[in-house]
Amino acid sequence: MDDLHHIREIESVWQGQGATRDPIVLESWLRCLNDYGLDPTIRAAAHIVTDRELREHRQRADDLINIARVGIERLYGLVAGQNYVLLLADRAGVTVEYLGDERQKAALRRGGLYMGAEWSEARAGTCAVGACLEAGEALIIHQTDHFDTTHAGLSCTAAPIFDTQGQLVAALDLSLLASPLPRASQSMALNLVRQTVRRIELANILAESRHDWVLRLASGPEALEGDPDCALALDGSGRVIGATNGAMRLLATAAGRDWRDGRGLIGRTVSDFLQIRTDRLDDLTQAQPAQNRLIETRDGHHLFALVTEPQPRPVRQPRRAPAKNVPLPAPLARLSGDDPVMAQILSRAAMIAHSALPVVITGPTGSGKLTLAQAIHQAGGRGPVLALSCADLADPEAEAQLMGRVAARKTESGLLAELSGGTLILQNLEDLTERMQIRLSRLLAEGSYVPLGGLRPVQADVRVIGTSPRDLATLVAAGGMRADFFHRIEGAGFHLPGLAARQDLLWLADRMMTDALGRRIDLGPEALRRLTRHNWPGNLRELSHVVHRWQAAVAAGTDPGEALQASIGPTTAQVAVQGSETEAAVLRRLLEDSGGNISLCARRMGVDRSTIHRRLRRLGLQ
Repeated sequence: MDDLHHIREIESVWQGQGATRDPIVLESWLRCLNDYGLDPTIRAAAHIVTDRELREHRQRADDLINIARVGIERLYGLVAGQNYVLLLADRAGVTVEYLGDERQKAALRRGGLYMGAEWSEARAGTCAVGACLEAGEALIIHQTDHFDTTHAGLSCTAAPIFDTQGQLVAALDLSLLASPLPRASQSMALNLVRQTVRRIELANILAESRHDWVLRLASGPEALEGDPDCALALDGSGRVIGATNGAMRLLATAAGRDWRDGRGLIGRTVSDFLQIRTDRLDDLTQAQPAQNRLIETRDGHHLFALVTEPQPRPVRQPRRAPAKNVPLPAPLARLSGDDPVMAQILSRAAMIAHSALPVVITGPTGSGKLTLAQAIHQAGGRGPVLALSCADLADPEAEAQLMGRVAARKTESGLLAELSGGTLILQNLEDLTERMQIRLSRLLAEGSYVPLGGLRPVQADVRVIGTSPRDLATLVAAGGMRADFFHRIEGAGFHLPGLAARQDLLWLADRMMTDALGRRIDLGPEALRRLTRHNWPGNLRELSHVVHRWQAAVAAGTDPGEALQASIGPTTAQVAVQGSETEAAVLRRLLEDSGGNISLCARRMGVDRSTIHRRLRRLGLQ
């Protein structure tokens, strides 16, 4: 009966009769009926895109995900334990990041509150993500506000995310599977989502505009550092070259324009909107007291301002022609086959291996950050190496073990003293406490450190290599890491790709399996298909586990190809294996991936060239 009442209400809106719903809901209902031809009498299950499609959406949104991660994790920490689910959807409405209670995984997936769910209006009808992407406004879609009665139990709150040019690129959504009846119960969620989006957009403009002036604006001076109302990026002549959505709205109001037309705002001089002199921007730096940084918009509103000066651009040294046919050091050469991205990374790593330059290695979990750090150390021929988890250094006792301790009657040397001439590898730099960042900054800048309780610095010839799955520049912009520490440790930076993005997957698998059995194995097309179709969320670590399971199965007498298929498992394949795909189709695909190069295809498959030629003749392929 409730469903019938809801359907009749939608029909009455379509017929032009009055309704008490929020206007943004009514507009969405009419789009669903008139533009998308959706039928409110048909209950539609949540649509989850395929793993392949999800990977494509995530790859396109990779920069956004990295920028937003700190903010959304902080937001989820505020609501964890209250049955909320947090979704980050791209412009197409596809969920590319998700945080929720794993104990409710099945129910969340059925409800569409899950990774890969599509919440566009055309697919799901009126919903918070879809309506938000259409309207460009923060909103609540509460229970029967939803067009499809399938979603009538949900309460969803979303806010749009804009890039620095005013283009809507994503939506952040906070949802409940079941919520209190009053719509007003989600007002706090709406405020939290708005605040998080504002911080995400701030982090984005700070990351993009390191070498430009950034003008922060807020109604009170205390908010300028951590949570300003909005921010603008300006070039050296004072022209607006980027803005958060809040700033776009502010400029548009001051100029009497539509804020959605970013092209009419970007490129104009900031003094067109604010009563400030473009040649005196440095009067708005933190060196000036807050009362001297009160400015007025052209339409008469007063705001406090704070300018961040541009960071100097690094002086680019002329590139030297790369040496030809110079082999990589053995520790580095073992890390990649013929992947061009990895080849460039390893070539750069070889250049700095023998120096004492500090290094930062980022990349997804399991992508081989620690392995690369150890290989750089080995290729450099340095002394001892020590790898530590930064989370373990939060304890003062661990700090003393690393840097030593000076007491009244006893002096204890720390691990750094034993690492003279060697390498310290710090895993998960994002977990370093501010105190440790300050202490390590001295080591990086001056080559010395002060033991706990001591006064005199101790010299230390120690190279530091840090690893992290995070984009550290974004972390700095969001206030999660000290800028001075970051700039001191990132003497050289490397970002490792995930395994699914690498072109040497079969080479890696072949090498690891050959090492495991002591001989090469011809796995067959079905096993190769499974290897190339898997999305490898655990990256190299997951591949290592698969090889160990495969080794145990082969030792027990299982056929190697069948053992590999079982080791990967059917439930984790990125795309279901299609029975209609033949051995010929697999070989054709592998040849296409190798650009028709039979030698390259043979190396990737772990077989000889002659094996490829025999299979081509047998299968009748050119």
